[in-house]
Amino acid sequence: MSEELAVKVKSELFKKKMSQKELANLIGISSVYLSDIIHGRKTGPKAQEHAKHIKKILSI
Repeated sequence: MSEELAVKVKSELFKKKMSQKELANLIGISSVYLSDIIHGRKTGPKAQEHAKHIKKILSI
């Protein structure tokens, strides 16, 4: 995900009063892995699949 998308994710988490840890638990991944996906440090096929779930959950 791009930095712009990382900002959107953080904004939506704030609006929904949800932590990154809570989002990670919903997806079934660690909060560290979630952070890596959001900030573009993980970009493989599995990470892209998780990114789709993140976008769907947060409606972005």
